[in-house]
Amino acid sequence: MLCLFSPDSEYHFDSMNAGLESPVQFVVHHAKDRGHADHGWLNTHHSFSFAGWHDPAKMHFGAMRVLNDDVVSGGGGFGMHPHDNMEIVSIPTQGALEHKDSMGNSSVIRTGDVQIMSAGTGVRHSEFNHSASEEVAFFQIWIYPSEQGLEPRYDQEPYEPNSNGLTCIVSPDGAEGVRIHQRSWLYTGQLEAGEKLSQPLHGAGQGLYVMVLDGAVTIEGQLLERRDAMGIWDAESVELDANSSCSLLLIEVPMQW
Repeated sequence: MLCLFSPDSEYHFDSMNAGLESPVQFVVHHAKDRGHADHGWLNTHHSFSFAGWHDPAKMHFGAMRVLNDDVVSGGGGFGMHPHDNMEIVSIPTQGALEHKDSMGNSSVIRTGDVQIMSAGTGVRHSEFNHSASEEVAFFQIWIYPSEQGLEPRYDQEPYEPNSNGLTCIVSPDGAEGVRIHQRSWLYTGQLEAGEKLSQPLHGAGQGLYVMVLDGAVTIEGQLLERRDAMGIWDAESVELDANSSCSLLLIEVPMQW
């Protein structure tokens, strides 16, 4: 089992529920505080410690280890490299990403697709911008699996973006979106200004990490704007109040696994 955050992490709880046994707890991650690197061909922001950027207070949120916000220039990309024992989800938001791996998969992941690679006992893969001239932007999320040493697998599915509400694009049984080896659900979608949404969690021990892709939303009295994020746990549901038209990425994970 892993702890939620380091002892120095700053987190909050809902003072309205301070007398309860398990008050709602949350942590706010502002966009300006993310790790950042510009390699020319790659402009990347890290929500959690990654590569050359290390913040002991931002090692992971529950079972989610990595949330990278990547923009790759035309013709650029990541050459063949290895992974193991990790569920790796890629979500393009602009352009298309070309994927090849040691399992024999070769595909193009376009905006409106979601891809998962269960690295399991070990796999090698490459990711390149499918265009020689246009940028590709995508989120890559790493989630610890519920079991070690699984057989590697690959899946890719299109999804229909929801213009008013959320669409589930990753689920444990694959009934919605692609299947992940973890009690984890990923959602993307939009809310209109003034709209409210109550997002339930799948039982005790689960947490929800909400990133605002564009626009503004209020959660637990905290105003979140473009690329701000909040992790919430010890809650049965999370209430979102759209301050403006906004697009969101929601990632539910177990807080211990």
